[in-house]
Amino acid sequence: MGATFASTILGFFREVVNARYYGTRWEMDTFLAAATIPTILFGVFNGALLSALVPVFSEYITHGQEEEAWRLGNTVLNILAIVLTVCAVLGWFLAPVYVPLIAHGFPAPQMSVAVHMTRDLIPSIVAVSLSGVLSAMLNAYHRFRATALIGIAINVVTIAGVVLLNHHYGIFALVYGTLWGLIAQVFVQLPSFIRLGRYRPVIDLHHPGLSKIWTLLGPIIIGGAAGQLALFFDRFFASTLPPGYMAGINYATKLVNFPQQIFAAAIATVIFPLLAAQFARDNRRGVAISAVTGLRLVNFITIPAVCALIVLAHPMVQTLFERGSFGPSATNVTAGLLPYAAVGLVALAANVVLTRCCFACKETAIPVAISVITVVINVLLSMLWLPSLGARGLMLANSLSQTLQAVLLLLLVARLVHGIAWGDLAGSVAKIAVASLAMYASLWWIGALGVHVAPALGARAWYLAGQLAIGGAVFIAVAKLLGVAELDLAWTTIVAKFERHVIAPPENRDAPIA
Repeated sequence: MGATFASTILGFFREVVNARYYGTRWEMDTFLAAATIPTILFGVFNGALLSALVPVFSEYITHGQEEEAWRLGNTVLNILAIVLTVCAVLGWFLAPVYVPLIAHGFPAPQMSVAVHMTRDLIPSIVAVSLSGVLSAMLNAYHRFRATALIGIAINVVTIAGVVLLNHHYGIFALVYGTLWGLIAQVFVQLPSFIRLGRYRPVIDLHHPGLSKIWTLLGPIIIGGAAGQLALFFDRFFASTLPPGYMAGINYATKLVNFPQQIFAAAIATVIFPLLAAQFARDNRRGVAISAVTGLRLVNFITIPAVCALIVLAHPMVQTLFERGSFGPSATNVTAGLLPYAAVGLVALAANVVLTRCCFACKETAIPVAISVITVVINVLLSMLWLPSLGARGLMLANSLSQTLQAVLLLLLVARLVHGIAWGDLAGSVAKIAVASLAMYASLWWIGALGVHVAPALGARAWYLAGQLAIGGAVFIAVAKLLGVAELDLAWTTIVAKFERHVIAPPENRDAPIA
């Protein structure tokens, strides 16, 4: 858990470093477009392979068929190595064909740079997928330390590449650092994998475990691909905007996702095994209570976070990012987008808990269908709002589609557990919203005082910390006054994240690029 937390912090620090060196210049937009394919593959395959291979691999080991388990694992590993190497070669040659589909709004010189960057990044697709297989097999043997270090390795190597090579290579320092970081995730797992001593260069296409993996993998890949397709269309539409907006969208999104990655994933981690155990005992009433508790905790974290992100958008972006190439104009672009991204945070975090609840109830098909519907709505809203609202329209489309997904998943969960306590959930939301509005008002009042803050990082950070402390104190005081039960429960659940032998969900490992 400590490694996962460190990975999340380092992932955010990576964005701060990127902002320092590249800001919202056209080069950063170009990198984000070039990184789309590796990022999508990371989002689809890493979690999917982990989710599909672990249960099948573990089943063979549990039944004493360790030789068969490794024959299956080695087959998957070797097939992927061959197939993805061929795909990487084809991807290198075909980059001039598919990159314009992603970045169709780029002028010819920028498109040429995007193709060059994509070709440099394309070998990472082999490393990303092989890393997923190694993680799956190590986790099946309850060896979690090496897999937990993946995110740290990616971020440390990427940051080092930017800092050390930027003087000579400019934006390509980020390209090379990202590539080496993605390759490093394989090497940090290799020592543990080699110590198992079971790797063999075999391929058994008739192994019965392959069909079991494919049965599990199909729905997971479709669901993951639906979510990653939204990223594709975001980059597709953003490429038509003025230079800097694609980078601004990326920084705003990462800032909004930060509390979700830290807190919502922690809540989902703790509550998922409880939900699965309750459903296995056919205790649907218990599942309903646990699901509502999880949602109440998520709301307790995210509703005030949304208010803080909106009212403190400018000082937050200024303090975290404004230095070096990230100037005042970049701050204005990112801060202007932040409120539109922030309004979807509650739904984004709730979807983590609701999806886990559906999986615990062994329902996978309908959540996948909901993901597909959400992407379609997102694309339609983006097309509708892009001409008038620009980048803000893209952010608002994401937020509203996430909210629609949360509503549909909540209705599905209510059906799966034969009803939930709507009154308790609504009452909790109302109390938390009142406390959050009180916090919002206090922060708005502080901002309206017009206090001049020195441009130094220390002064800005100290002033922002003071604002957050005052806002947090107001929120907690009003929550205490209103009798918000989640106040004590949230602390207990977050602390439970750091218990030993509790595994982080795959989605808590932030995508290594964007």
